[in-house]
Amino acid sequence: MNIAQVFKTMSYGPAPESTEKVEQWLNQHKDGFSLFINGEWVSAAEPQWFDSYNPATGQLLAKISQSGQADIDAAVNAARQAQPEWVKLGAHARARCLYALARLIQKHSRLFAVLESMDNGKPIRETRDIDIPLAVRHFYHHAGWAQLLESEFADYQALGVIGQIIPWNFPLLMTAWKIAPALAAGNCVVLKPAEFTSLTALMFAQLCQQAGLPAGVVNIVTGDGEVGALLAAHPGVDKLAFTGSTEVGRQIKQQTAGTGKKLTLELGGKSPFIVFDDADLDSAVEGVVDAIWFNQGQVCCAGSRLLVQEGIAEVVLTKIKARMQTLRVGDPLDKSTDIGAIVDPSQRERIDQLVKQGVDEGATIWQVDNACPDDGCYYPPTLLCDVESTNVVAIEEIFGPVLTVMTFRTQQEAVALANNTRYGLAASIWSENINRALDIAPQIKAGVVWINSTNQLDAACGFGGYRESGVGREGGREGMFEYIKPISAHSTEKEEQSSLAAEQALDIAHASVEHQPFIDQTAKLFIGGKQVRADGGNSLAVLSASGAFQGLVSAGSGKDIRNAVEAAFKASAWERTTAHARAQILYFLAENLGYRRDELTQRIQSLTQVSKTQALREVEAAIERLFYYAAWADKYDGCVHQPPLHGVTLAMNEAIGVMAVGCPDQAPLLAMISLLAPIIAMGNRAVVVPSSRYPLLATDFYQVLETSDVPPGVVNIVTGDRDALMKVLADHYQVDGLWYFGSEQGSRTVEHASAGNLKRTWVNHGWITDWYCTQQGQGKHFLREATQVKNIWIPYGDSV
Repeated sequence: MNIAQVFKTMSYGPAPESTEKVEQWLNQHKDGFSLFINGEWVSAAEPQWFDSYNPATGQLLAKISQSGQADIDAAVNAARQAQPEWVKLGAHARARCLYALARLIQKHSRLFAVLESMDNGKPIRETRDIDIPLAVRHFYHHAGWAQLLESEFADYQALGVIGQIIPWNFPLLMTAWKIAPALAAGNCVVLKPAEFTSLTALMFAQLCQQAGLPAGVVNIVTGDGEVGALLAAHPGVDKLAFTGSTEVGRQIKQQTAGTGKKLTLELGGKSPFIVFDDADLDSAVEGVVDAIWFNQGQVCCAGSRLLVQEGIAEVVLTKIKARMQTLRVGDPLDKSTDIGAIVDPSQRERIDQLVKQGVDEGATIWQVDNACPDDGCYYPPTLLCDVESTNVVAIEEIFGPVLTVMTFRTQQEAVALANNTRYGLAASIWSENINRALDIAPQIKAGVVWINSTNQLDAACGFGGYRESGVGREGGREGMFEYIKPISAHSTEKEEQSSLAAEQALDIAHASVEHQPFIDQTAKLFIGGKQVRADGGNSLAVLSASGAFQGLVSAGSGKDIRNAVEAAFKASAWERTTAHARAQILYFLAENLGYRRDELTQRIQSLTQVSKTQALREVEAAIERLFYYAAWADKYDGCVHQPPLHGVTLAMNEAIGVMAVGCPDQAPLLAMISLLAPIIAMGNRAVVVPSSRYPLLATDFYQVLETSDVPPGVVNIVTGDRDALMKVLADHYQVDGLWYFGSEQGSRTVEHASAGNLKRTWVNHGWITDWYCTQQGQGKHFLREATQVKNIWIPYGDSV
């Protein structure tokens, strides 16, 4: 193509990137790649191989080792042996190691960019300008956290051995995303890259050797999904960090239930891209290109659902179709290519199958003719209009270059459509009215919201989702908390599995009549701000620690739980109540609790058989605990991040929603308030299942709630068999988060059951908490567990 033709057509000519150095590196490993364990390259215990192909050409790139159980054992053992010495090395030494890794990736950035493009199929412009620089940024940023660890996280310690499973869409970036914070916190890792895209992780392992990382600090094992399952199930792994599909994430949550493993799950998404009639439409169209056709749409946070205001829909779609005709689909190593190859034929087949099903269900398809090369694994940019909310393409994550379109009329309808998904990873809002954009951002159930921008990512800003998009955050300070634990999280004793249900279900005739009250009363449940009778009409006897009859409480059932959750769900206005108002109500609760101090002291004495002094101490501690969380209610602020972009990111602490609380028998009043207070202080609504052994303290407490201006539905109390009721709550799809402090078996049960909708869980795995200890029984870690962080990206200026 000559200059005259360029000016006439205004099209790009070919600009291929050289693959010479990558091919030299691959030739050095033509006999196959080994595993990286304990600082050395070792053969698999039972040598097996699988092939890695270039999806754009079908070219065989390398043979990769398939790991087995013995290899996973060796890698985990190596990490376990290395971890104490890695901690002893000190914060500064670890920071220097992370810095060295950042510099080495920079020095080999073009090599990594070309290899990533060949292995994954994404355009070289993306690997060169986005993936590799952002991977470097993660190591630089976390070198800083490593240096500051001892001062900024003084009351925390490393978890130990971290198992990490990463996807194929951002291979090197996900490697950095996972490894950098884990090492900064003093952990050692065993990382399994995706089967389709293992090569840049193996090249990174060579850099670990060059950087002088101690043997065993980073271990890399390759293989298919079975290898990931072996790693997830390994008893020597203290935490699992997984990025991938929601279905696999659900399986991992069930598999690890009751093991005590900490989890970070970054899963699927169906992110809305909302365009209002006052948006800069040309900018919004360019945003659409970045949102759904970046990395061939193989992005968990891709803006795959275009929601456009009805009055401008026709104009926007005309502009999008015109822009689609200019997208260049082809050789990923050509620097003028916009869209590269799909990672594997199986993924392309899945994309095509979902698109055809969507068309069968009424969607209208639009594609550019002859958009793709004849050879290679490509799929054309696709636009699906006339999409109903029940269409499969509006519901399921397609994970390909496919954009669905729906329209809305009002702001309220836009929010409703945006939230009409089981996912909640990201969202984009396009409007020149910043008041409107900032009003909508907190209403959208997503962990990341971009205003007049999309797919903005940085190591300083947390990333992660709500609902079935996963649990936990990666990046920034909130990401560091995922790799550490409080030094004094619990005592050294475990609660025994209780046979209390059988004890309490005794025939009332067996209870000594002389110990029963003259006028028989059965404490009711507290649902929706009212005392209500249990639906089943059953009661449980409450006995003191010495076995004396104390009274009756209602035996809650599944229907009572349903009613309590419904009442909590309807009380959503509490989340929008100002933090100052929530603080006032908590102070008022403390005040009214103080008025009943003598009565509650006597109740604790009669139930638990402790001394009057000890009972009074528990009441006073409960009052102080309410003061503590009232104080934090309007002070547990978010922060403003300043990523290296033209704008700021608001990291807002948001309520989780409807939360279930299972309370222990130890210090029954203090424990219940220690769990309830941070939940409601942060704007959540609660369904509380109190101590099964001493529930009368909870029924006394709801009389305090009735006089303390707590709105109906914010706190609901259902008495009965704690573990049975918590299982019902764990199964309930309208419960967003669950705290359980009870037996080891109960912890396992609720973690497994909660995987249904991937609700947030915090359990004690049977370890007993010292509720009087301010390190164990209160603190900011309770507030973190009661909130989720939403990062709202706000660009400014004309240079964005």
